[in-house]
Amino acid sequence: MRHVPVPLLRLAVLCSALALVTSCGRQGPDGAGPPPGAPTGVTAEAGSATSVHVMWNAVAGGRDIDRYEVYRGTTKVREVPGDAHMVDVVRLRPATAYVFTVRARDTDGRLGPPSREVRATTPASAAADDSAPTAPGAVHGRAIGGRAVQLSWSASKDDREVVSYDIHQGGTKIHSVGGNQTAAVVTGLRPGTRYSFTVRARDAADNLSPAHGAVRLTTPAGTDDGRGTAPAGFRATTHRDRADGAYYIDLSWVPPRADGVITEYEVRLDGRTATSVVFGGRAPREKAAYSFYAGREAGVSHRVRIRARLPDGTWGGFSAERTVTTGDEGP
Repeated sequence: MRHVPVPLLRLAVLCSALALVTSCGRQGPDGAGPPPGAPTGVTAEAGSATSVHVMWNAVAGGRDIDRYEVYRGTTKVREVPGDAHMVDVVRLRPATAYVFTVRARDTDGRLGPPSREVRATTPASAAADDSAPTAPGAVHGRAIGGRAVQLSWSASKDDREVVSYDIHQGGTKIHSVGGNQTAAVVTGLRPGTRYSFTVRARDAADNLSPAHGAVRLTTPAGTDDGRGTAPAGFRATTHRDRADGAYYIDLSWVPPRADGVITEYEVRLDGRTATSVVFGGRAPREKAAYSFYAGREAGVSHRVRIRARLPDGTWGGFSAERTVTTGDEGP
């Protein structure tokens, strides 16, 4: 198979093109399967002068993951259960740069390799700051499929600076976003379930605002088509490579919006899985592109669509399906 490089894309894992992939790794001892892979999509952002919010994508096959271990430099600082993919690292120093990595440990006790390093710098502390930010403006939300909701709110005010916003589901903090954000997408929910969300602002001194009020949302029941988590603007064209005379299918799309980094996509060709695309390094957030081999015969039509693996490890909805014909260079 020949891969055509595309701007913005560094292909980290490509097991098969035009064939259903069943396995992509060596088996562990006693046929237990491969050990966990490295978590992808790791981000770190200061939550206050003494805390950093670390987030990552659930490792594929997450039901076999017992826990995740979070490291500050070479020191393990937190452990969370395998169904979690974010944590606050606390008791840090103000105005200090930190490096974090995340590793997965499976139910057999095997520790996977570390993720790529991510960096965050805590802001300077404010002396004698005991004034909390104002409450965020009224929170609004909508369900975007049975497993996700989109929230938005008006910015809080603080006598110095709002560093982050904490998102609570019921009485439990489930996420944090930077102080310059006034929207978030919460995934990993259940269809046909009623939820209550609140948002609170936090400053560098860890002063926490009150919540303006809860927004209550019910996810749709039944089979989730995932339209709200599908890649947008999906386009598919073909071209013929002058060097080898073969045809290739060129894809482009806008990644679905989610709190976290989308690093993996599944490409479906004619109703079957054609390939998995995994972005290494900095995964694209605004527009992604990929190209793959489609054979040497002109006039062959194919149906193609894609979907993203969301940061919580679940698959989002499929994009619109496009039909392309080799030899047809039009859109």
